[in-house]
Amino acid sequence: MAPLTLVIGSKNRSSWSLRPWLALKEAGIPFREVVVALDRPDTAEVIARWSPSRRVPALHHGELVIWDSLAIVEYAAELYPDRLWPLDRAARARARAVSAEMHAGFAPLRTFCPQDLHSRAPGPGDGPGVAADIARIHEIWTDCLARSGGPFLFGAFCAADAFYAPVLGRFRTYGKSLPPTLAPYAERVWALPGMQEWLAAAATET
Repeated sequence: MAPLTLVIGSKNRSSWSLRPWLALKEAGIPFREVVVALDRPDTAEVIARWSPSRRVPALHHGELVIWDSLAIVEYAAELYPDRLWPLDRAARARARAVSAEMHAGFAPLRTFCPQDLHSRAPGPGDGPGVAADIARIHEIWTDCLARSGGPFLFGAFCAADAFYAPVLGRFRTYGKSLPPTLAPYAERVWALPGMQEWLAAAATET
């Protein structure tokens, strides 16, 4: 099999890149990473060499290019069955549904609480719709954990946990507290080896 290459943006800033990167990393799927520094004069030019959408992330597998985070995870799941989604069909459907909801929704949270893992800015990030987005995330996590019994959303770690992982950084940066019932889940995701590796690399970026 040809090696996988995952092209991502700066780890401090690119929440879209974190999702497939963490999913593949925790699933033990081998890949080479290419990091494109964001907010540089040549960023758009460099990304255009790797991604037809001119956005990151993008996955290269031989001549094939996949330029959407959810599509990347689904493609990897075809290459490595049973590693990225729950084995149970009903749980797998719910995991895909909540991942797609994150992928397509939560625009206020994205707009007013952009990823910035370096910073701590409690107070800002309270634009219209943010509280409703956070409440919905709490609802999703509570339901998934109640159904599965934990320790992750669907029992074992899966792609759904990776899709919500960037939210943890936003909550920390903007001082959004979690209810006691959800804080242990958040700490487990934050402590994942892959997450710690990402955070360590992000801390070295300027």
